[in-house]
Amino acid sequence: MAGNDADAADATQEALIAMATRLDRFDGRSRFTTWLHRVATNACLDELRRRGRRPVPVEEVLPRVEATSADAGVADRLDIDAALAELPEDFRVAVILRDLCDLDYAAIAEVLGLPPGTVRSRIARGRAALADRLGNPGAPAERQNR
Repeated sequence: MAGNDADAADATQEALIAMATRLDRFDGRSRFTTWLHRVATNACLDELRRRGRRPVPVEEVLPRVEATSADAGVADRLDIDAALAELPEDFRVAVILRDLCDLDYAAIAEVLGLPPGTVRSRIARGRAALADRLGNPGAPAERQNR
């Protein structure tokens, strides 16, 4: 969800601190794991907001080298991460919680405080936007004809 290891580590640290210091705020109305997911998601979203206020360092442009087969998996993951970063936050969070964290729709609805239908809609729209950004054909019929 954070997009890079450094921000993910910062968000994880903030989430662990928040969990330890705010454990008394867990009221038992939901499952404990749902509360943990919500705290972690909020910590990551806070980190993303902080990142938006930080200056971006200028990196040197390195010459391209030929990719090996091992690099292809890394390149695919980078493409997916870049496409996820372009999604609106509402869609990105829902897709990550479903496809990467493997939460079911009811758990995601509880974590995000949304109706299950809204969660399904956001996941469907997020996946469609990812497919567009990654160059996959849009309609299922279009995929079968190729």
